[in-house]
Amino acid sequence: MPNSPGPFSAYTKAIIAKEIVDPYTIRFKYGDAVSARRRTTCRRSTSCRRRSPPARRPRTSTRGKAAIGSGRYKLVKYVSGDRVDLVRNDNYWGEKSPWDKVTFKIIKNEPARVAALLSGDVDAIEQPPTADLVRIKGDPKFTVTSKISHRVIYFNFDHLERVSPFITDKAGKPLAKNPLLDVRVRRAISKAINRQAIVDRVMEGQGVPSGQLVSEKLFGNVPGLKADAYDVEGAKKLMAEAGYPDGFNITIHGPSGRYVNDEKIVQAVAQMLSRIGITAKVETAPMGPYSGRASKQEFSFHMVGWGASTGEASSPLRSLLATFNRDKGLGAVNWGRYSNVKVDYLIEQALQQVDDENRRVMLQNATKLAMEDLGIMPIHFQFTIWATKKNVAYTPRTDEYTLAFQFRPVGAKP
Repeated sequence: MPNSPGPFSAYTKAIIAKEIVDPYTIRFKYGDAVSARRRTTCRRSTSCRRRSPPARRPRTSTRGKAAIGSGRYKLVKYVSGDRVDLVRNDNYWGEKSPWDKVTFKIIKNEPARVAALLSGDVDAIEQPPTADLVRIKGDPKFTVTSKISHRVIYFNFDHLERVSPFITDKAGKPLAKNPLLDVRVRRAISKAINRQAIVDRVMEGQGVPSGQLVSEKLFGNVPGLKADAYDVEGAKKLMAEAGYPDGFNITIHGPSGRYVNDEKIVQAVAQMLSRIGITAKVETAPMGPYSGRASKQEFSFHMVGWGASTGEASSPLRSLLATFNRDKGLGAVNWGRYSNVKVDYLIEQALQQVDDENRRVMLQNATKLAMEDLGIMPIHFQFTIWATKKNVAYTPRTDEYTLAFQFRPVGAKP
C-alpha cells in the first residue's frame, strides 16, 4: 500500500522473479538466502480460538469473502469488529481438532475481556492486563500460561541532522542542533533507564530487560550482551561531557493500546529522565495515527515494538537498523533514520549467507555494532500471556499467535 507506515517491502523486495507453475502453484525466486528460507513466517494469518476474545484484529477482508485455505477450520461468518465464526473442517488432511465450532471474539477493552473470562462467557483470552494476573492466578477456576515473546520494546532516537522537532532548551526555545546525534547523550538516556524496575513494577514481572534485538531463544542473539546498567551519576557525567549539564526539554511519544502497558512504560521513562535533567512531556495516540506520524520522522524520541517473525536477528536488523533504502526494501521501519555503513555491510552479507554459523556470526557482529552505537534503545522483551478455564490448555507461543487448534481439553495430547 502506498505510503503505508508498515510496508511489506522488507519481504517483497527480495522477490526477483515469479513463475505460475499451475493453477495451484506459484514459484518465487529470491535475491537473498534468508528470504528464500524463511518465507513461511511472513506475517500473521487469521488466528482464532474456541469462544475466546482477542485483542488483535482478524486479517480477513471486511466480509470474509477473500478467506481461503486448507486448514482445520472453515469460515462461517465474519462480523467486523465483533467476531469470527468457524466450524471444523472434517476434510482436513491431518489430525482433527477437538472443537467442532470456534468463535474468535473481539473484545478490545481490557476490563471487559477479563470480565468475559471470569463470568464464563469465554473459555480463554489472550494478553490479560498484567494488573489482573494475581487475581486470575489466585482463582482455582483458571490457568495462566505465558512465554517470552519475539517482540522487543524499544525507543527510536532522531538521527537526522536537523533542529529536532520536540527538543528545546529549558526556556522552551528550539536547540540549534539535535542533541540525540551525540552518542554520549543517547548513552546517558540509556543509563538513566532502570529497565529492571520497568519489568518489575510496570510489567508486573511479565518481561525480560533487554540490551539487544532478540532474546536468547532466537537465532542471532549475542550471548552476554546486556543493556546499560542503571547509572544516574554516570548518565549526568555523559550529559555534561556532551555540553548539556542542565539537560533539555523533550516530548516522548508513544502508542496507546498497542503493546503491553505501553503508555505506562512511556510515563516511567519520562520520570526516569528527569533525574538527569531532561524534562520530558508525554504524548500518546492510537497506533494508526501514531505510526503514520512516526514513519514520517515527525518525532524526536518515541517508543515502538518489533516482533522478529522470522525467528532470527535478521528481521529487526534489516527493518529497524539498516539504512533506509526503498529500492532494496531495507530499513522499512527505520523511523529514526539511523545509518551506519558497517552495520549495513554486515546485514547485507548475512542475508546472502546459506551457512547458518556464518550468518549467525554476521548477525551478532551487526547487532553489537548497532547496540554500541545505540541506533535504537531496547528496553525489554515482553511476555505473551494466555488465561484459560481450568479445563482448557493452551501451548504458549513465542510468536504471539493465538491459534484455535492449539487449544485442547486438559489431559489431551498436545
